[in-house]
Amino acid sequence: MQLIDPSWSLYSPFVSSIVQAGEHLGAPMDGLLVKVGIDKHHLKDAGQRFAVSQVFRLYDLVAEASETPDLGLYLGRIGYIDGLNLQLYMSTVCGTFREYLNLMPSLLRTTGDIGEVVMQADKQFLRLEWHPLWQPSNRQRFLSDTVLTNSAAIVNSLCLLPIPVMQAHFSYSQPEDLSLLRTTFGENLHFDQPMSCLYFARDSLDYPLTRLDGDLTSTLARRVDHLFTDSEPTDAFINPLRKTLLRLLPQGAINIDRVADELNLSRRTLQRRLAERGTQFQQVLQQVRADLATRYLADERLTVTEIAFLLGYSDPGSFSAAFKSWYGVSPLEHRQR
Repeated sequence: MQLIDPSWSLYSPFVSSIVQAGEHLGAPMDGLLVKVGIDKHHLKDAGQRFAVSQVFRLYDLVAEASETPDLGLYLGRIGYIDGLNLQLYMSTVCGTFREYLNLMPSLLRTTGDIGEVVMQADKQFLRLEWHPLWQPSNRQRFLSDTVLTNSAAIVNSLCLLPIPVMQAHFSYSQPEDLSLLRTTFGENLHFDQPMSCLYFARDSLDYPLTRLDGDLTSTLARRVDHLFTDSEPTDAFINPLRKTLLRLLPQGAINIDRVADELNLSRRTLQRRLAERGTQFQQVLQQVRADLATRYLADERLTVTEIAFLLGYSDPGSFSAAFKSWYGVSPLEHRQR
C-alpha cells in the first residue's frame, strides 16, 4: 500500500472546513484537534500548513464522533463558499466556461498536497476527473465526496445557464444511505468505478459566465483597471500585453514564448516591440504582478494563498519572497499596515 508522504501538507482553510463541519455536527472538536496534534490557534493563518496524515486522521475522527459518513459532502459545500471570492475575481477575466476551465484553480496550489482535478472532453461529455495523490483514498469516501461536491457547486454556479451533473462515478463502494449523494449529484450514480469523476454536457463549454452587477463588480474591476488606463492609454501593444498577462497568470508557469503565442507574435517580434518601448518582458511581468499584489491585498476577502494563485506563483512562500523584494515587507505586514 502506498504510504502518505510525510512531506505532504495542506493549508489551514481545508482543516478549518473540517472543524466547521464537525462543530455543526456536534463533534468535540477541541479534543479531536489536540488528539491529532493540531493547534487550533494556527488555523487563523491561511498560509499555515498541516501534515496530510494529521488532517486525514482528523477527518476520520470527526466522521466517527459525529456518526456522519456524508461528512465529505458537507466539506465540499463549505469549500465552495470559502472559495467564492476567488471565483468572483476570475469571473472578471473570463467570458465563457471554456475560458474558465483554462484557468481552473489547481488544488495542489490552492489547497496543498491533496491531488488534482482534470477536465477531459469527448464527443458528448465533459468529464471532471479526481486524481488523489494518496491512491488508497480512492477506496474511501471523504476526499472524493469533498472534491466532487465542491467541483459540482462551482461548475453549476458559473454560467447563465445551469450545468448540472449528468452522471457521477465514485471509486468507493456504494454506501447504505444515498439520499444526500442523490441530492448533490442527481440519480445517475455509479460506484466501484476506476476513478471518481463527474460528467457534464459538452456544449456547456461555450456557455457565457454570469457577470456581477453593481458595486461589487466595480470594486473587482478597479483592482485591474489601472493596468490599462494609468499610463500609455493609447498604446495598442502594451495594453493587450498586460491583459494577456492578467489572463494567463493564474495558470502559472508563464513565459515569453507562451505570451507571444497568445498575441500571435513571434518571440523575436515581442522582444523587439518591448525594446522599442525601453523595457523587457520580465520587467513588464514583474510590474503587473507587483501592481496587482497591492490591490489584491487591499481586499481582505482574499487570502495570501489565493493571491499567490492569481499572480501565478506555485506557493505563498514564493509570492511572499517576491513581494518583499518589491516593497521591503511581507504581504501580511503590508496588509496589516
